Amino acid sequence: MLYSLYEAGFYASTPLRAAARLTRDFWSSPLNPARDSDLGRRLYANADLFANLTRRYGKPAWGIDTVEIDGQVVRVRLEEVWSSPWCKLTHFARDMADMRRAGRRTREPAVLIAAPLSGHYATLLRGTVEAFLQDHEVYITEWTNARDVPVMEGRFDFHDYIDHIRQMLQVLGPRPHVVAVCQPGPPVLAAAALMAEDGDESRPGSMTFMGSPIDARLSPTVTNKLAEERPFTWFQSHMIDTVPPPYPGMGRRVYPGFVQLASFMSMNAEKHQEAHQRYLRQLMDGDGDGAERHLEFYDEYLSVLDLTEEFYLQTVDVVFQRYLLPKGELEHRGRLVRPDLITDIALLTVEGENDDISGIGQTQAAHALCSGLPESLKQDYVQPRVGHYGVFNGARFRDEIYPRVRSTIWETELALARTAANSALPKRTKAA
Repeated sequence: MLYSLYEAGFYASTPLRAAARLTRDFWSSPLNPARDSDLGRRLYANADLFANLTRRYGKPAWGIDTVEIDGQVVRVRLEEVWSSPWCKLTHFARDMADMRRAGRRTREPAVLIAAPLSGHYATLLRGTVEAFLQDHEVYITEWTNARDVPVMEGRFDFHDYIDHIRQMLQVLGPRPHVVAVCQPGPPVLAAAALMAEDGDESRPGSMTFMGSPIDARLSPTVTNKLAEERPFTWFQSHMIDTVPPPYPGMGRRVYPGFVQLASFMSMNAEKHQEAHQRYLRQLMDGDGDGAERHLEFYDEYLSVLDLTEEFYLQTVDVVFQRYLLPKGELEHRGRLVRPDLITDIALLTVEGENDDISGIGQTQAAHALCSGLPESLKQDYVQPRVGHYGVFNGARFRDEIYPRVRSTIWETELALARTAANSALPKRTKAA
């Protein structure tokens, strides 16, 4: 029913949307002598706002063609290095000739950025990727919209997510670094624990968790309280729907992205209303720069993807209702997940002072779970005056958070290199 109403609303508004676009084009045309009049700007602004609010938003482009490193423009191309029906691992490959001109002649640490599978595309982390490209070989998980995966491809659940993270780390090994942004925290920690227990050569060298609900019992937010107050059956009956034709995944049961978006926007409804009113005024006043910034943000924010029923419901159950990981009760494929067995993976946790999605303490909980790690391999940082988004994007992320993450990764990389060099030295034998 949810999807049917959503589709019906979109198609019912098609004539009005078409009329709005024609109005917008007419009043923005350079051939229209009244385009700069007060009436013309008002009609254009209202038509543009309506057209943008009612259109569909597809997956945004990354738009990362170059990055500036030490004053040198370095070309970047996107490479798919691994894939499954549910995800592709994208490498932001920097041109080696440009890198040499920038004075970078040695291979830099490989970093897997685990993007959240919580309704938005990985491109929401564009600023995160651009920062990491300064000093690392960057790879990111690009999760597939569940409505585009045919039913014949089977299921994808919380445990499949763990398996995917492990497989991608093995592609990047030995000892790559992983950065989990928000939702991936629990499954990434689980994957690292399993790899550590197995002595996997591709286990992470360091793991960074940013605004992640490792233990959602701590400093509960509105999102946490909703999950606690509602019974599991409520989520099953109210948040899940079936993908209709003509989508490739028709017949698949999903948690629709537009439902997640509505939930997010309702949490800050006044803020979004004010943003659109400000956009309307900017268009009427001819403030092109301000209007462009608004469009850039909402083009990303309004682009959403569906999650499979099983992944969404298991996440609600495992992470937000039964808290299996922090309680030491999470089992994966019949094995108990043991973060306490991690002994040589550097840990950094980052939280935002004003985070209204993952409250302070939820990410820090990773330190207590990783009790086998020496204190010298643990770091925690709380960024003042930022909310959830500011933990991984924006000026404070670039200037204050990213340098700490970079330092952790590079210090770990140097320590791993020293260990490898010492292991390669011939061992002395005792004199007879």
